[in-house]
Amino acid sequence: MAMASSYLQCNHQHQLHLPSIRPNGFSSFKPKINFRRTQLIKCTRKQVEVVYDPDERRNKLADEVDREAPLSRLTLFSPCKINAFLRITNKREDGFHDLASLFHVISLGDTIKFSLSPLKSRDRLSTNVPGIPVDDSNLIIKALNLYRKKTESDNFFWIHLDKKVPSGAGLGGGSSNAATALWAANQFNGCVATEKELQEWSSEIGSDIPFFFSHGAAYCTGRGEVVQDIPPPIPLDVPMVLIKPREACPTAEVYKHLRLDQTSKVDPLTLLEQISRNGLSQDVCINDLEAPAFQVLPSLKRLKQRIIAAGRGQYDAVFMSGSGSTIVGIGSPDPPQFIYDDNEYEDVFSSEARFITREVNQWYRESASTNACSEPPAFSETVG
Repeated sequence: MAMASSYLQCNHQHQLHLPSIRPNGFSSFKPKINFRRTQLIKCTRKQVEVVYDPDERRNKLADEVDREAPLSRLTLFSPCKINAFLRITNKREDGFHDLASLFHVISLGDTIKFSLSPLKSRDRLSTNVPGIPVDDSNLIIKALNLYRKKTESDNFFWIHLDKKVPSGAGLGGGSSNAATALWAANQFNGCVATEKELQEWSSEIGSDIPFFFSHGAAYCTGRGEVVQDIPPPIPLDVPMVLIKPREACPTAEVYKHLRLDQTSKVDPLTLLEQISRNGLSQDVCINDLEAPAFQVLPSLKRLKQRIIAAGRGQYDAVFMSGSGSTIVGIGSPDPPQFIYDDNEYEDVFSSEARFITREVNQWYRESASTNACSEPPAFSETVG
């Protein structure tokens, strides 16, 4: 374990500086003092106190990195997405399904802070939300490992994830985090990879990740990894509200209940053309995963029905995003009143949002207007 420079403090107020303390408890100071990690060591006629500051050396190393590296810290916005429509067109031999969908980035997102680690050995991830994995199973760490594998970079990072996008929501929050981590790693490494390369590499760890290397709107096919960047077909000032119950819809379970013979038969390119021409409406916001998701989580179907009924024309379209469990209301930033009044929905997540895009060679930027409502999260941390 990394140790700061320590000192012995005796009863006579003298300080004896030690050059180092090895992990097994021995010091190079003569005569050798054998001690365990206790605060007191008994000596003849004196009481000796060992004072530790485990983070001091780490902080000094970080300061050195700040002085020497061209870029040592970076804070990025990591937005989520909705599927304006989602058609499932085929089941593949590899067990995955082919889809055709209009993906669009929206203004709700997480904030990720990256700092170059001076330790050059492992990434360290912390988050404000309990239950989020912070080991190698997290897509952020997977993305950083992937980048190092592809580029032979030796950069490691301290990362803090300020999570606002709920998990299990069908909003692609984890996929966005991974794309943001790849973008960040490339910035720290002098942009040696092109955006196209980052996009192609990202499909190795997740089907939705490549989409975020579009400029905000894309027609996606294959497993979702075939991304056709398109001009925004929807005005960016169209408001929406996102409403997600506490329960999630496990994607694998939703697909288990999918019946291809019961999906929509509308050509997805026709849906894209209609949206580009006329905007979003209930008849074009088709999601073939809604029916199986409603089987997995019947309360989600009731929630959608109640939003439509209570809206009384307030929303141009109400539909589920991805594999759920978020219900999107297009046309108003406000949830219906029953979300506030009914005890059944006291634990739901709700947030207003708008469509956003990004500029060439820039990452997404946070919109100041997004207002997310959820319970205040706790803090967790680990070393990955």
